[in-house]
Amino acid sequence: MADLDGVKVAKDYHVDIPFANDRGFYVKGANSLDWGMKKHLSNIFSPKSGNTVMFAFDHGYFMGSTAGLERLDLLLPRLAPYIDVFMGTRGALRDCVPPEIVKSVALRTTSGSSMLQEDLSHEVVAVDIEDAIRLNADCMAVQTFIGGDGQLSSIDNLSRTINAGFRYSIPTLGVCAVGKDMERTGRFFKLATRIIAEMGCQMVKTYDCEDFEEVVAACPVPIVVAGGKKLPEKDALHLAFDVIRKGARGVDMGRNIFQSPYPVQMAQAVGKIVHEGYTDAEAYEFLQDSVSDASKA
Repeated sequence: MADLDGVKVAKDYHVDIPFANDRGFYVKGANSLDWGMKKHLSNIFSPKSGNTVMFAFDHGYFMGSTAGLERLDLLLPRLAPYIDVFMGTRGALRDCVPPEIVKSVALRTTSGSSMLQEDLSHEVVAVDIEDAIRLNADCMAVQTFIGGDGQLSSIDNLSRTINAGFRYSIPTLGVCAVGKDMERTGRFFKLATRIIAEMGCQMVKTYDCEDFEEVVAACPVPIVVAGGKKLPEKDALHLAFDVIRKGARGVDMGRNIFQSPYPVQMAQAVGKIVHEGYTDAEAYEFLQDSVSDASKA
């Protein structure tokens, strides 16, 4: 067991100094990966902006029919032109995404309890690497609980997925889960994102928090920020702007797009921030103008 006596609390994150090992490939921490891994990552992160807009619609795997996602077959083709990555389950992808829609795929590979059960932390690897290959997935998304009751099995799921991914050059997205008893603090997210990255993930999905710049600086792979609960459109755009400004390489908006009254226009506005450098105020103005134009059409 590691000796924790005398361990100093980290404090110098050099947030003003860019990631140093960045020669040769533009995705953070990916210099030493093989061609196949880099190809998948370049499908996820725009070579032009270095960022990504993911659209999460995997909520049904534990919530069933979710408000805003009742008809994936109608929604997903409408959003496709304005997002970079579809993040979903293999069932939803095969059933509802026409294969001629050329978008990157983040495949949800873990599954577990439904919302009818109180504890969602004990998941299993539900999709094997062969099916990820069949679906031409650009990454495999693994729910990862750090600090909760299901931590050990969660890390086992993550490790086995990463190992399989390395065999076939498919990246792994570690999804930093926050259970009801876990703290949503900068201290927690620094711990959780660093652990997930050091297990070998090529990217980490997490949440905004205080000292977010330090979370980004301490994590040696790209961070994508989850949109979380439904916010007013103006607030959701501010969240996207703020985390990109602080070093996130993308956002994964789910409910803040599909539960918006204007999902298509909202996806466009998020993309303006992530890829074109819009401020939140400029993006909100764009959203209002787009909604107004659509109502006149």
